[in-house]
Amino acid sequence: MDDIPSNNKITPKTCIRTGSQYLDGLKDSREIWIHGKRVKDVTKEDGLQRCAESLASFIDKQHHPKFIDDITYVDEDGDRCGLAFKIPKSKQDIKDKGKSYYEWAKWSNGYFGRTPDYKNASVMAFAAGSKFLEKGTKGQGGKVMAENMINYYNYVKKNDKVLTHTLVNPTYNHQQGYKGKFSEKVALQVVKETDAGVIVNGARLLATLGPLSDEIEVFPSTVLKATPDNVPFAFAFAIPIATEGLKLICRDSYDTGQSNFDAPLSSRYEEMDAVVIFENVLVPWERIFMYGEPELCNPAFSETNAVVHMMHQVACGKLAKSEFMVGLMCSIAQASGRDKDLHTKGLIVEVMKMAETVRALLFSAEEQAHEDQYGNFIPLRSPLETSRNLYPVMYPRMIEILQILGASSLMALPSESDFSNEISLDVERYFQLSNLDSKNRVALFRLAHDVAISGFGSRQSLYERYFFGPPALMASGYYDLYSKDELIGRIDSLINNK
Repeated sequence: MDDIPSNNKITPKTCIRTGSQYLDGLKDSREIWIHGKRVKDVTKEDGLQRCAESLASFIDKQHHPKFIDDITYVDEDGDRCGLAFKIPKSKQDIKDKGKSYYEWAKWSNGYFGRTPDYKNASVMAFAAGSKFLEKGTKGQGGKVMAENMINYYNYVKKNDKVLTHTLVNPTYNHQQGYKGKFSEKVALQVVKETDAGVIVNGARLLATLGPLSDEIEVFPSTVLKATPDNVPFAFAFAIPIATEGLKLICRDSYDTGQSNFDAPLSSRYEEMDAVVIFENVLVPWERIFMYGEPELCNPAFSETNAVVHMMHQVACGKLAKSEFMVGLMCSIAQASGRDKDLHTKGLIVEVMKMAETVRALLFSAEEQAHEDQYGNFIPLRSPLETSRNLYPVMYPRMIEILQILGASSLMALPSESDFSNEISLDVERYFQLSNLDSKNRVALFRLAHDVAISGFGSRQSLYERYFFGPPALMASGYYDLYSKDELIGRIDSLINNK
């Protein structure tokens, strides 16, 4: 790869790919199915192509002098790598990583949820907390598994790979899944050991950005019960998307080919979700990080602090998204002259307070960053836990407010082509606002439509509701983690007159 600009006297070797290198890497033997057919080339496929191009443009930004010092770093080998890969050794490192996450998120205003820094942060955390993996005794043993994780982290970091992941087993019986039991008929499981590795069969969901990723992380379900009959379902590994026997079945694409004007978000950021099918897939031993020990699966993300680093990246993205929603609503209010109306301002202020809540929680987490059990630094968990429990409630309310502000104007919209056909004069006359000409008004409300009404927007709402899991499960975990003993002690003291 070519060297990139640097303020250092000696220009470090770059491990950052260019956008074209990323796109070329997708042209392999991967098996992707969408709209009832197998895809020949995801970089040319309708419904996938433009998202791939958007991500390629983000990857190119890593080379730009404007961003390079904020989103990359020079590692211990003197190589330029993505900042998400940096193992933080100070509070400043945590703040620097937060700045990088926020910058990545602003490029899509938070509407590209699976930018590579999300999974990079996860891989970094598992490598930094690899001593937890050493507790394993099955397969090739814990020390080997920990070494595998560190080796994989270095591979992804040095080659700037784009990852997806999958955690959830499909269930054919809700009660069975709720009990932490999975059916051999559908759930991904180990069916055979060989000298080269293990053979797995079954399905997993839901791999966001899967068709456009280089590799897939298949990590353990965090609700897997530690019982002997769940041993075949207990593992963590990573393999290329183009692995033989691996196929991805995509949902309908929300990028229907409309212009950037008509569909400003879905035409750019349709990151695609896919169910992942494994048919006698060989997972090499060197790509396995946990194996055959359900008791290690449930605490893995917490004990390695991966969940904290992932929440940090997510909170930065939610801040960018919340700021975007405030900007969009204020633009609509100003364009229509309603920015002096008390009711309108009250609705928008509700969203402003949500944005500032996320900002404050993020600030609190970074300012209280501390050393973890492995000698690395992590943000304070409790503010990030609060943010991730609040946002599934906040975002749907933001959408509701946007729908109230936009009302029928979110649907009564001509298309871009109507400004250049025989009815263009009618469109120019009847779609203007007091403070905005018709074309800019239509562009603004088509953006709001893509956020609040379209299939893309509806998917975003569902995505935010269940990003980290079912709300009830999230709330239960929050309750269990909350520091309650001292508070309960106050109550006891009052009752007992202590």
